Amino acid sequence: QVQLVESGGGLVQPGGSLRLSCAASGSIISIAAMGWYRQAPGKQRELVADISSGGSTNYADSVKGRFTISRDRAKNTVYLQMNSLKPEDTAVYYCNAAITTPAGWGADDYWGQGTQVTVSS
Repeated sequence: QVQLVESGGGLVQPGGSLRLSCAASGSIISIAAMGWYRQAPGKQRELVADISSGGSTNYADSVKGRFTISRDRAKNTVYLQMNSLKPEDTAVYYCNAAITTPAGWGADDYWGQGTQVTVSS
């Protein structure tokens, strides 16, 4: 059993910052890519940023220069530092990870439960 547990969401004013964390736990052999997605009301879930096992990063154009993704391999944790937040960043943010477990063949996708980020004055 693998779990992804997110934390760090909340209400912040425009221009403010938040840091999201997502820790993976359970029967984990290895973790490949980890990432953050978001879904705003009435919109499809979209990729915000991801990071490979080797540390290569990829960002949505809308967050480049404002958000930074990082990971701590020893802690099986991925972070999303969000600066200069805008009202349009308001969404539920989901953690995603490609995880290999003893029961599987190759890596399977796992998702966190989501954490709400609201940017409003």
